[in-house]
Amino acid sequence: MKPHEMRERTLDDIRSDLAAAEENLRNLKFRLVTSQLDKTSIIRQTKREVARLKTILREHSLGIHTLVAPGNKPEM
Repeated sequence: MKPHEMRERTLDDIRSDLAAAEENLRNLKFRLVTSQLDKTSIIRQTKREVARLKTILREHSLGIHTLVAPGNKPEM
C-alpha cells in the first residue's frame, strides 16, 4: 500500500496494521532462522512497511499530516 493511501485510513486502522506488520515480521524472522523461508526479500518489504506505518503515526503526532478520527470515516 502506498503512503498516500495509508494516510486516508483512520488512526486505529494504522495502529492495527502496524501491530499486524510487526507480528508478521517476527514470524518471517523465525521462519528464516528455521530455514522455512524461500524468499528472503519479504523481510525487507515488511521492514519497510513497518517503517512507513511508524512514519505516518509520527507525522500525525507532530501535526504534519492529520489522520481521520476513529469514528469519522471519510466520505467516498
